[in-house]
Amino acid sequence: MKQLVCSACILMAMVVLPVSAEGLKVGFVNVATLMEKAPQVEAANRALKKEFSARDAALAAERYAILRLEKKLQTDGPVMSESKRSKMERDILKRKREFNRKKDELAEDINLRRSEELNKLQKQIYDVIVSLAKKEKYDLIVTQAVVYASPKVDITNKVLARLKSLR
Repeated sequence: MKQLVCSACILMAMVVLPVSAEGLKVGFVNVATLMEKAPQVEAANRALKKEFSARDAALAAERYAILRLEKKLQTDGPVMSESKRSKMERDILKRKREFNRKKDELAEDINLRRSEELNKLQKQIYDVIVSLAKKEKYDLIVTQAVVYASPKVDITNKVLARLKSLR
């Protein structure tokens, strides 16, 4: 009896569930292409570069200063007193540690900000896709795990045009 009820339910589901593909409007968006070509990506990269350029320049100057000290130690070390050479070695080591700490801190800060900017961009892309889908009455928009999408359903350029208009 249980099998009969289950079979009847499955049969009814098979009759009711199929959606007619005839009236279904489907679109495909290549998000990777949008991430490459959207003007917001370039703007975010410029902003990040501007935000962190001073710290990066300071690190480059410090790296150069450490290299100069190492060269001086290498050339003058043999004629220096033991205490002076030892003090210079400790100073170089201390500066290298501080440099590495600042470099790691900068890399972490850049990654955090890049992630924030990426999240904002992804939200903006999502909003544009949903807006376009609603305006043009799409039933389904696919963005990932697509083996093939014909140019007829690819709306990536439409989404890109909207993103460019939002600049």
